[in-house]
Amino acid sequence: MPTSETSGLLAERLLHLTRRLHRAQKRHLEPLGITPAQSRLLRILAHGDQPPRMADLAQRLEVVPRAVTTLVDALEAHGSVRRVPDPSNRRVVRVELTDTGRSTLRALREARRAAAEDILAPLSDQQREVLEQLLDTLSGTPDHRC
Repeated sequence: MPTSETSGLLAERLLHLTRRLHRAQKRHLEPLGITPAQSRLLRILAHGDQPPRMADLAQRLEVVPRAVTTLVDALEAHGSVRRVPDPSNRRVVRVELTDTGRSTLRALREARRAAAEDILAPLSDQQREVLEQLLDTLSGTPDHRC
């Protein structure tokens, strides 16, 4: 059974690795003019069957609605999203991807892959498979891709 000291060290290493990955992603996203938070919002939009409401986005991102407004404003200025009225309730605003947003998403996926490769480069294919299995076990969501 692992000791609490071992668990503490593993937690520290995971936090350190998370920070490294975040910095690598940020570095790869900069040329696209997109922040990691904006990237996450775009990915959420890509996985919905209909454009979500602003309140839905706030809930999915686990942020206050004002933060979503700021993200959507920036992505709208970038040309990646647009606000559209809800067909059944004109008071409700929904957010949808534009063609530019879909193109940006493709570039974001490449940037995320490049950032991950920066971190995973020292690992062999077999080590990567083991890491994937371990991460699936820890996250409780096997084969969840975003």
